[in-house]
Amino acid sequence: MGGGDRVAMQFMWPVRVYYEDTDAGGVVYHSQYLNYMERARTEWLRSLGLAQTEIREQHGIVFVVRQMQIQFHKPARFDDALQVSTGLSQRNGASLKFSQKILREDEVLIAADVEVVCVALDKFKPARIPATMLARLDSIPLINQA
Repeated sequence: MGGGDRVAMQFMWPVRVYYEDTDAGGVVYHSQYLNYMERARTEWLRSLGLAQTEIREQHGIVFVVRQMQIQFHKPARFDDALQVSTGLSQRNGASLKFSQKILREDEVLIAADVEVVCVALDKFKPARIPATMLARLDSIPLINQA
């Protein structure tokens, strides 16, 4: 990202539903949607130049899910091509809130609000997000929560 580049408010990550993600009827297990959203948040950070392995090694912190509100609208099925939409809805010194959706084409299957907290690895207690990360995150427009 060069200076002056505007960061997109919504990050989209493609996901294909595999047989292992589904029950015998070919419907995605409810817990699998959490994996899809976790991958999208990880790739969102990576797209900002913030790889989680480097964050852990350089700053001794990780992000953990503190709370999640999720609405299941419609099921995804075996072999569906999905998109996981991720947007930052709130940020502060020690936590981030995301608005995420899982879509099949333009149809919303899942909507979730996810709060992640920065924790220090040595004590596994809440910690401030490093200033360099916050500076990067401050350039991202916040979205309205779904």
